[in-house]
Amino acid sequence: VVIVRDVTHETMLERQLRQAQKLEAVATLSGGIAHDFNNILAVIITNTEMTLEDVPDDNPLKKQLEIVLKAGFRGKDLVKQILTLSRRTEQERQPVKVGLIVEECFNLLRASLPTTIEVKQWLADDLGMIAADPTQIHQVVMNLCTNAADAMSDTGGSLEVVLGEVELDSDACKAYPGLQPGHYIELQISDSGQGMERDVMERIFDPFYSTKTQGKGTGLGLSVVHGIVKSHGGAITVDSVPGRGTIFSALFPKLENYEEVENLSVVDLESQGSGRILFVDDEEDYVLANAKILERFGYDVVVQTDSRKTLELFRNAPYDFDLVITDQTMPHLTGDMLARQLLAIRPDIPIILCSGSSPETNSILTPEKSRAIGISEVLLKPVGREEMNRAIRRQLKSRQIDTSRGDYAEYSYH
Repeated sequence: VVIVRDVTHETMLERQLRQAQKLEAVATLSGGIAHDFNNILAVIITNTEMTLEDVPDDNPLKKQLEIVLKAGFRGKDLVKQILTLSRRTEQERQPVKVGLIVEECFNLLRASLPTTIEVKQWLADDLGMIAADPTQIHQVVMNLCTNAADAMSDTGGSLEVVLGEVELDSDACKAYPGLQPGHYIELQISDSGQGMERDVMERIFDPFYSTKTQGKGTGLGLSVVHGIVKSHGGAITVDSVPGRGTIFSALFPKLENYEEVENLSVVDLESQGSGRILFVDDEEDYVLANAKILERFGYDVVVQTDSRKTLELFRNAPYDFDLVITDQTMPHLTGDMLARQLLAIRPDIPIILCSGSSPETNSILTPEKSRAIGISEVLLKPVGREEMNRAIRRQLKSRQIDTSRGDYAEYSYH
């Protein structure tokens, strides 16, 4: 007597469970180290940027400082990639045209790809939109295209990107566990490179797994892509034949009803800033470096390393300040606790909250929680000098516009 049972579905679910457990372990680890590591990177990046301004162009130290700064930003990107692996909170999204992002990526790629690689794109018209973080979709396209190009770096070949719409019924969804029947926008990126063996293909989305030589990659790229696609309610598959090439296919739920998003107002960074800023952080080195940078931008800066003294200072003169920038993780009063008390004293004071943690490990940093408190904007460390300056200009500009109208400002979250 022979009994045959198809266990394909169970095997697929087991593989997905193992993948989820690996991502969960990485997310737990990253949440523990991200805060402290980002604070260290913030001090390195801020002081290096400031020193580069002071060093003449013909000084041989300038090149070395640029290398230090580049390494600091690589560290920042690495932490961001690790945190992207398993997002447990919903990210703020907007209607996005994937075709425009693909075209933008192609413009960047054409300049860097060797002439031995032929690039082709087939983009359907009037595809509609998906609800997404455009930066993360850009990351998906660039990562998959870069991997495809790497697979053909020695032999050359053809890189093709196809973007179209597919409709999945209940039977088709069986091949994509977790997806519901409906309309999806499909992104296919294929190459004619060396391809992959079955054992490699089964591990391709594992964190820190890489077939590249040491120094050529971290093994995080495809794990990040997998995390982004899954967090957007989609699915990603890979099909490869050794010696013939590889095809990655990512599905994103199509947005049926949407409204066009208004463009963000342009912030002028050419002119000197003005205004008095209260800057609070328990890391003394970070406070001193940022104070000098903000003073160079034209702001009058008052610094504090103790949240309780900050509250006392503000209570005695609440209208002496135009903006408050505060760290989140501090002794005695955390950033959100301090913000609540400052807003109770003066409800119209704009507050920028900075943190070395992430929304995955601290829910206060999510748009919903921060807005409910009254925080104007959230920045994740390490914050570059231009990013900080833009945030300050946005909030001071919002305040000026609002004052002319005679009511309080509705601040934006970035």
